[in-house]
Amino acid sequence: MKLLDGGRAPNPRRVRIFLAEKGLEIPLEPVDIGKKEHYSLDFLRLNPMRRLPVLVLDDGTALSETMAICRYFEALHPDPALFGKTALEQAQVEMWNRRIELDLYALVAAIFRHSHPAMAELENQVPEWATACRERLPELFAFLDREMRGREFIAGDSFSVADITALVTFDFMKPAKVDIPEDFAALRDWHARLKARPSASA
Repeated sequence: MKLLDGGRAPNPRRVRIFLAEKGLEIPLEPVDIGKKEHYSLDFLRLNPMRRLPVLVLDDGTALSETMAICRYFEALHPDPALFGKTALEQAQVEMWNRRIELDLYALVAAIFRHSHPAMAELENQVPEWATACRERLPELFAFLDREMRGREFIAGDSFSVADITALVTFDFMKPAKVDIPEDFAALRDWHARLKARPSASA
């Protein structure tokens, strides 16, 4: 088994943090996105979508998409439960992970992809789209800050994949040149707590 890894890219990092929280060590095989190694024929045979990470099992089966890989390891190693334990917890984790991934993460990723000079070789950049996405962020920050007041983690009382997705998103804001407004103290406090976890360095 090996994990084809994309280094500093957000989605590979989500899996590495997940594995660190599980206490699992999987051999990593680096794939250089900047050099377009994910466009090679060997890689396309594993994932025609040209996305990282990809988990290659011992029998050659290739699993891609971040949450699919995480769910695979969750099924094999259910403790600690990072997708929730009860039916309600699992639904809440799914709800919050999707909220972060489909709204906040998608916006930050679009800003980076359509405005950062390093992406010019990999993306047909539309600067106006980056601007439009940036303008939507304050409303989302305000919503998240209100929700986080009085609770420790994104989806409730326990650390979950929703926190991993949110942490990676907030860290991704730096290269996207997005700042958390100073008056959103609950979000800033949550981010500081998550950055202090050992898994955050994965």
